[in-house]
Amino acid sequence: MVEPFAGGASVALAALFEGRVERITLVELDPDVAAVWHTLLGQDARWLCDRIAGLSVSSSSVRAVLTSPAIKTRDRAFRTIVRNRVQRGGILSDTAGLMRMGENGRGLGSRWYPETLARRIMDINDRRHSIAFFQGDGILALRSVGRRSGLAVFIDPPYVTAGKRLYAYSEVDHSALFRAARNLKSPFLMSYDDVGEINRLAAESNLVVAPVAMRSAHHAEKSELLISRYLGWIPRERNAT
Repeated sequence: MVEPFAGGASVALAALFEGRVERITLVELDPDVAAVWHTLLGQDARWLCDRIAGLSVSSSSVRAVLTSPAIKTRDRAFRTIVRNRVQRGGILSDTAGLMRMGENGRGLGSRWYPETLARRIMDINDRRHSIAFFQGDGILALRSVGRRSGLAVFIDPPYVTAGKRLYAYSEVDHSALFRAARNLKSPFLMSYDDVGEINRLAAESNLVVAPVAMRSAHHAEKSELLISRYLGWIPRERNAT
């Protein structure tokens, strides 16, 4: 399985952990996120767990981590994980500030679960021989596997509307991405925001679109899109062309 805009790679990891695939290949452009993957899959995974366990979350301790120079990859990985857990909505973009009330009003440390994080890190590290990670451009990655069959590809790029707010590396040539997806020999599934540009690109590429109801971090109901060559496995009333 290939996930060319990996981020946290929740879909590919779920497929691997559930035994649905034997190997996954992850690609991510953001150097901060890449640092996390390199550390999770390398010899510093246990060090990262120890750093997480040793952090007592407070405004001063968090700011010390976020402002400290990260010379080593593992330090950058730790800083990135802290940012993800204490910034609003888990957003890594520089525009996101620290949480104030936090989840259920529990403050800055409301999303800091050191034992859960450490367990997840070591679960991933235990499966490192089944995970290939590359730092690079997702569209180029799709082109590189375009002629291969027998893969499963999940494409979840930065969205048109919210990409700049959510990601430090949000610029995507959406037209080029659709061309790369359309040329894939293997089956794929794309996830996108439900906007006119994406619906138009899907129609021009002769792809099927299915709107699905989602709930934002602020509990607002919205529609997102699943896009592929075939979506017959989705209930008919939610499947449109």
